Amino acid sequence: MKRRWKILIGIVIALAALIAINAVVLDQQTKAAEVTIDGGRILRLPGGGVQATDQGPTRGAGRGGAPIVLIHCYGCSLHWWDRIEPYLARDHRVIRIDLLGFGGSEKPSGGYSIEGEAQLVAAAMNELDVTGAVVVGHSLGADVAVSLAQQASELVDRVVDIDEAPDDSFGGLSFLASLAYAPGIGEALWRLSPDFAVRDQYEQAFAPGFDLSTGFENPDQVIDDFHQMTYGSYKDVSNASNEFSDEQPLDDRMRSATVPLMVIFGTEDQIWDDPKQAAEAFSDVPGARIAMVKGAGHSPNVEQPAQTARLILEFAADAGDESAAEHPPRNVGRRRAGG
Repeated sequence: MKRRWKILIGIVIALAALIAINAVVLDQQTKAAEVTIDGGRILRLPGGGVQATDQGPTRGAGRGGAPIVLIHCYGCSLHWWDRIEPYLARDHRVIRIDLLGFGGSEKPSGGYSIEGEAQLVAAAMNELDVTGAVVVGHSLGADVAVSLAQQASELVDRVVDIDEAPDDSFGGLSFLASLAYAPGIGEALWRLSPDFAVRDQYEQAFAPGFDLSTGFENPDQVIDDFHQMTYGSYKDVSNASNEFSDEQPLDDRMRSATVPLMVIFGTEDQIWDDPKQAAEAFSDVPGARIAMVKGAGHSPNVEQPAQTARLILEFAADAGDESAAEHPPRNVGRRRAGG
């Protein structure tokens, strides 16, 4: 009997050791930058290699409005703008950027603060000679856009926040999804998650019943985005986003940035407990425009690209207007796309 207990204890110790080793290996995993999209290029910047695309007319050619910079969500990539970019690029130069740790950009073993991500976006914009831009951030991307506006207002004419609440008090991930960040368990779940479980996890980022395969040119895009990350980037960026909004909510940050703001939320967002309440929390930002996209979830840029593009283009039409910067556009309240 004692021998059996010794064997059992030995097995438990061995498993614990394997879990610890697995955690260390995954936390230290890195990946080099690589081009993952036609027209993509790797910008070799001081903070790491970043993938970007550059489409549409340029002001240098005497055409187009203000440049539009698109920053994707957490666990995503620049492919989350595939369906909306053609609408925006007709009359605007459109820059898409993979954040450090995602898509085709480099995945170092650390250095994933929101402020650092914003500095890399600023470096990419300088490399591409982009100033006075309309910076559109989806979810996590809005955190980065806000930080960019705080740090480099000369690069940012105005900010569009798509479905990012001021802080986590408005809701958050499900219990099952949060297990992916638990020490030991998280690393194991990351390594062992089958594709169907990964897809199920991403469904929270869309309206109930939305078919993920119809939202992208590649029907398995969310699976690819998941596998392009490292566990370190997956975990560290999530922690960094929480720390960023805990330190100072986004609405407070935007008031200090004094940059015109538009907030776009889907009425069926499953991340936040009350999407309308989360969106209208930004009404304390002077002149903020708030729009709800009826029937869309957390990702209206994927689910309803035409309507979301129309809202962005209407807001971008005033970019570069000094009077608009000094006196931001009035709050349009509950303006809803398509209604």
